[in-house]
Amino acid sequence: MFGDTSDLAENKLLVLYILDKIKFPISNIQITQIILENNFINYFTLHQYISELVSSGFLEYSTEESKQRLIITEKGTKVLSMFKERLPQNKIEIIDSYLKKNLVKIKKEITISADYTIENNNNYIVNLKATENSTTLIDLKLNVPSNKQASDLCNKWKKNSAELYSSIIRLLVD
Repeated sequence: MFGDTSDLAENKLLVLYILDKIKFPISNIQITQIILENNFINYFTLHQYISELVSSGFLEYSTEESKQRLIITEKGTKVLSMFKERLPQNKIEIIDSYLKKNLVKIKKEITISADYTIENNNNYIVNLKATENSTTLIDLKLNVPSNKQASDLCNKWKKNSAELYSSIIRLLVD
């Protein structure tokens, strides 16, 4: 029984540690990806822990543009600082290494969005957006005639948003 309680505490601390290290709100999908890719906790248990951490006030959801993201609270940060030594060093090293390799990608997923909807008569509205620190850098809507063009625009934006943004600014300024 004690082992189960110890694992429970360790796993919840691990979730708090990840969110503390990232320093910005992330989606449930992103925290799930981090945990599952490193084989720390199974999907269902993870989401139970997240729910319990939110209920306890250690994590909270912030809503930005109708998207909910998880962030550690001040209370969560205090608990983590008091009990961080209970986390195994090898798990800390795995998380630190993972975040070092993937933090830019995680941040890009949050700050860059691209989607499209069908308007009428096979016209598609593509919405390309980039934000930084809750500030919208660009929010561009385009009307295109095909699903393929809409999909291609979204893919190009996701892959090259920084370059495309710079090009747009240069074209408009020069």
